[in-house]
Amino acid sequence: MYHEFDRVCRSRAFAPGKIASAFRTTSEEVARSAGLGRDAVQRKERVRSDKTQRRLREMVEVITKATPRFGSALIAYAWYRSEPLPGFSGRTAMQLLQEGEAGEVLDYIDAVDAGVYA
Repeated sequence: MYHEFDRVCRSRAFAPGKIASAFRTTSEEVARSAGLGRDAVQRKERVRSDKTQRRLREMVEVITKATPRFGSALIAYAWYRSEPLPGFSGRTAMQLLQEGEAGEVLDYIDAVDAGVYA
């Protein structure tokens, strides 16, 4: 599992199918998790678009940064989708990313890692 996720992180363009495989889900679910429509992961020109690639990159960045805390990318993905973050009005990392606040999530993870929310 880790090697597959590591391969996804190192590729030049983020492939929704590879991300889905790493998280044991579907490309459509990956699209929803990144705040994208189904077409964004099904049509070649949309997969390569700046918006799609940015959202996929941000999602993978957040999950990669959270993975050491949870011990696996799969558990970090579950956290990303479902755990409300303190100080963000009950919104999850996924909801914040969908609202264009990926930087806030990354800052939050850094703060937790530094012991600010410990």
